[in-house]
Amino acid sequence: MTETKTLLIVDDEIQIRRLLEISLSTYGYNTVFATSGKEGLVAAATHSPALIILDLGLPDIDGMTLLKKLREWYAKPVIVLSVRSSEEDIINALDNGANDYLTKPFRSGELVARIRAAIRLSEEKKDTPLIEFGSVAIDILNHVVRKNGEIVKLTSTEYSLLTLLAKNSGRVLTHQFILKEIWGYGYLEQTQYLRVFVAQLRKKIEDDPARPVLLITESGIGYRFGS
Repeated sequence: MTETKTLLIVDDEIQIRRLLEISLSTYGYNTVFATSGKEGLVAAATHSPALIILDLGLPDIDGMTLLKKLREWYAKPVIVLSVRSSEEDIINALDNGANDYLTKPFRSGELVARIRAAIRLSEEKKDTPLIEFGSVAIDILNHVVRKNGEIVKLTSTEYSLLTLLAKNSGRVLTHQFILKEIWGYGYLEQTQYLRVFVAQLRKKIEDDPARPVLLITESGIGYRFGS
């Protein structure tokens, strides 16, 4: 029997809470609610939810501040659901630990799909010695990448970039996060540099580099591995 997942919704809008309670219960989720940042912290600790849906416009503390506080100890997925739609807000949320970002108004079906994906990926062990996606297999232990069983020759930087994205499969990684992790703080503005390496990787591992299914571009934000 499948365990029923409990989701925490941190949002001060009663209409949104009612909508989420109805739609998420339809898909078999339990929901608990918090209407402020302080209530959100207590509820997260008390209920240990499988995932948190977080609004950024809270009455006591900004949702971005709450996200940072949660990420000091809460390791499960957080999806931001906010009326804020600027590229800066999306990037800041993702850089501060959000797994995904949806803007209001939203489609319930899309939200549920993203919830399922985030929970599934969080339950998979990220330190597995073998990551497989379609015809591509990444052997973390031996630093070997294969496509259709054949070894793919990658530079050390290409390999580091690929494994960073693959270990965070399904999560959007911002340009700045990737540049910092792979090249260091001195490269935070070198987004064109990153695009060149992504293009090189696509030529080596995608069936059709012009229509990538592994290295997905999130326009203006960053990249995502798979779905």
